[in-house]
Amino acid sequence: MKTCPRCESSIDDEARYCVDCGAPQTEAAAEELDEYVQRQAQQVAADSGAAGGDGGSGGGNGGVAGFVPTEELTDREQLWRRGCYVAGYGTIVVALTLVPQAGAFLLILGGIAILPPVRRLTAEPLGSPLKREVMAGLYAIFAVIGAALLVLL
Repeated sequence: MKTCPRCESSIDDEARYCVDCGAPQTEAAAEELDEYVQRQAQQVAADSGAAGGDGGSGGGNGGVAGFVPTEELTDREQLWRRGCYVAGYGTIVVALTLVPQAGAFLLILGGIAILPPVRRLTAEPLGSPLKREVMAGLYAIFAVIGAALLVLL
């Protein structure tokens, strides 16, 4: 019996793959696995290419529920996305430091609402992603009400 070079488990001499870690044991098995991975990648790319775009921000090759690869985004869209991440995570971090207070929960919801992945996640149940303006509006509403509760209470 020989051992797997990756996990050092005992394997049968005729084994093409390790039964413990799945590592290919022969060159032919490694090439077969490589071809399989390439086919799967092409299938995923083809499926995501047929799923549709972001409602005008990248055409019909956008992919999964409004996802547009970063290299296809304009500078303005990239700036918007980065700003949303900064505002969302910044608001969440500040709100987490204020958790026992009443308005912290609304600030956390506001921070979550503006994050770009939330936009993509809402696309499936709603049929299309919410517009950026809607997400910014939700953020503003939650942030203003949360801040008001923090100040008033």
